[in-house]
Amino acid sequence: MKKNVFITFLVYVYICGNMLVFFPYTVRALTTVELQTQIDAKRKEKEKLDAENIRLQIQIQETGKQAQTLQNTVKVLDTTQKKLQNDIQVTQNKIVGTTLTIDQLTIEINKTIQKIERDKSAIGEAFRNMALAEDKSMVENMLEYKTLGEIWNDLETVQRFQQSLRTRVNDLSNLEKDYGKKKIDFEGKKSDLVNFKGELADRKVIVLQNKQAKSTLLVQTKSKEVLYKELLARNTELGKKFEQELFQFESQLKAQIDPSRIPAEKAGLLSWPVDRIRITQRFGKSIDAKRLYVSGTHNGVDFGTSVGTPVKSISDGVVEGSGNTDLQSGCYSYGRWILIKHSNGLSSLYAHLSFSKVSVGQSVNTGDVVGYSGGQPGSNGSGYSTGPHLHLTLLASQGVSVQQYTQSKFCKQVKIPIAGANAYLDPLAYLPTL
Repeated sequence: MKKNVFITFLVYVYICGNMLVFFPYTVRALTTVELQTQIDAKRKEKEKLDAENIRLQIQIQETGKQAQTLQNTVKVLDTTQKKLQNDIQVTQNKIVGTTLTIDQLTIEINKTIQKIERDKSAIGEAFRNMALAEDKSMVENMLEYKTLGEIWNDLETVQRFQQSLRTRVNDLSNLEKDYGKKKIDFEGKKSDLVNFKGELADRKVIVLQNKQAKSTLLVQTKSKEVLYKELLARNTELGKKFEQELFQFESQLKAQIDPSRIPAEKAGLLSWPVDRIRITQRFGKSIDAKRLYVSGTHNGVDFGTSVGTPVKSISDGVVEGSGNTDLQSGCYSYGRWILIKHSNGLSSLYAHLSFSKVSVGQSVNTGDVVGYSGGQPGSNGSGYSTGPHLHLTLLASQGVSVQQYTQSKFCKQVKIPIAGANAYLDPLAYLPTL
């Protein structure tokens, strides 16, 4: 009997030591099965929304390949608006689905805790009974039995009790592990819910910006193709002039760069900035670079993305600077941009953003969403862009600094990252293999 008491006491202390507490969370009067049914329905709904997003994305890309006319530009804006609205539905779907999962986990966690508490109570009661039995002497216990058969039967009962107690110990141990896993899932889902709510607010801002871009375009052109062509030609000319100005200025900079402080080129050292990879312009000299840039070279990599695509940090780091060159009229440059300094000697620049989520001095982790892609001509933050995309530049941190470009003819009033020509690196030499 004493052996049973000892085991019971160990189990009681072991379980109590975990400070199990019920979650103060209000749960709707639904069963876990009912919640799972709703979760499955939301998952199917998301699949349909994702399929619609792919269709709209293809439509935007196909229209973008056509001649750059006012009609086609308005068509892209209208299709982008539909996709942005669809993105909002996707995010709302995530919020509802995550909330349902939290409800489901809360019910399961509380059931698990209740089961542990019941078992703790039963074991505690057994322990108290054992303690009472120990108060009697061995002689008193023996005198309670009439025959040796009764003693033998009680010994068998004790053995069965011991086996039952071992099973209960294992069950409680498994319940405790299950509780730990579900608690981790619960906290993760709560964090996801906060992020999704923030994403929803961001997307609503981007939708308004897209509407404003269309309205501004139609006002500027008076809905006439000839005025649109004139506007396009003027913007393109200003963009090329600034690109030439910046290229000449940076070519004269003599940045002192220690090669030992730059990591060797290695595929996968950095992560992709977007989930779906479609490269529309590579780094360095190319046919497209000669056509688009006075210098004949491209200082980064362009990713074809629709407006509102989440842009992620390619490595851990600290936000070194951010800005929007569109704040000065006639400054056709990076548009809305973010510069992140990484601990490995590299810095990354994300340009033509429709929305920025970070502030200077903020620490970010690999894969954190720092903003949303833009690049739709006429939209605030698009800068010098011929269509929706994300521009990613990679630099040696030693050779880049954020400064107000007072020597510029076109962008005197804005801050931009300035780097010596030798500070630019090919991002694809460090990103995962295609």
